[in-house]
Amino acid sequence: MHVFTYRRKIIITCHKWLAPSLEKEVIALGFTPERVFQTGVELMGTMQDCIRLNLHLRCASQVMYSLKSFLCEDPDELHQNLVTLHWEKLIPPNGYFSVTSNVFHPSISTNLFANLRVKDAIVDRMRDTIRRRPTTGSDLLGAVIYLYWKNDQAEIFIDTSGETLAKHGYRKLPGQAPMLEALAAGTILSTKWDHLTPFINPMCGSGTLAIEAALMATKRAPGLLRNNYAFMHILGYETEMYTSERIKLDEQVVELPGIKIIASDMSERAIEIARINAAAAGVDHLIDFEVCDFEDTTIPEGEGVVMFNPEYGERLGDEVELNATYARIGDFLKQRCKGKTGYVFTGNLDLAKAIRLKTSRRIEFFNATIDCRLLEFELYAGTKRTDK
Repeated sequence: MHVFTYRRKIIITCHKWLAPSLEKEVIALGFTPERVFQTGVELMGTMQDCIRLNLHLRCASQVMYSLKSFLCEDPDELHQNLVTLHWEKLIPPNGYFSVTSNVFHPSISTNLFANLRVKDAIVDRMRDTIRRRPTTGSDLLGAVIYLYWKNDQAEIFIDTSGETLAKHGYRKLPGQAPMLEALAAGTILSTKWDHLTPFINPMCGSGTLAIEAALMATKRAPGLLRNNYAFMHILGYETEMYTSERIKLDEQVVELPGIKIIASDMSERAIEIARINAAAAGVDHLIDFEVCDFEDTTIPEGEGVVMFNPEYGERLGDEVELNATYARIGDFLKQRCKGKTGYVFTGNLDLAKAIRLKTSRRIEFFNATIDCRLLEFELYAGTKRTDK
């Protein structure tokens, strides 16, 4: 089986509630999802398609190419099923591979044991067929094999990504409580921003939202910032496959000299970190950074998006002080951002009540384990606030 041309099931995973944004990305690339679930999207395709997906997707975590699904009742049966696969045609005998898994079965007390059984099956098969075996380890530096096993259903995949796609590779300094890049991209994709009107990000922290906005507007794909993927370590991979896709990424970049992306923070250190990260992403020339209280952020006339990601008390900040901050955010949006669409991403809906503006949408997200909402406010002239 030449996996780079053979069509099989592909599962693209993502963090919880990012699937709607991921689905939009997949469709925009010309693929047809067969199933969308809370943490991913399923479609049909080849490993060649996986290369394209890895380079383009902003909201994804891993791109998984299915090899086999089977009934499985215990670790021995797992080994028996996997030892029949032609691993010698997938993994170089002088190469390196690692195994990851998600296992929900009473016979498995730790995923490490399941990983070991998968490794044993691969090594046993290659020893028997070609009398050679690759090295193995936990680092995701070579080929990566992924096992999903729940109850009596098991499925084995090639993880074509390796290191997670959710980190886009430009964040040299994280700052305090940073937003994951994939989550930032997902929230922006959920807004009404058209990539042409101003995007304003007060309280920007390490700059992730502003940077992701600049990357999207200029069609700079995450693949421009990374040069190693697990698919590169599978037999049948040819450098030209990757090179041609990488050239397309360069060619699709557009420069928008008139674009207005503004990121402000009262912390000089935060702005310094945001500048460094933006430079690593290649978009520092597209963002106007300002050191100021959010109320003094420059707000251009006309339409656009104003997006906040304030602290929400779960990890940072005191709720009493934050209550006053959220009230100020509401005043700022009402008084200075008329004609625009406002967004506040928060994991504390009690604090959000202090904004005292009527939401037009409340979009669910998760930030790590924290249940969050992206609150949307249509800021028409004369917006009514709902006082207690």
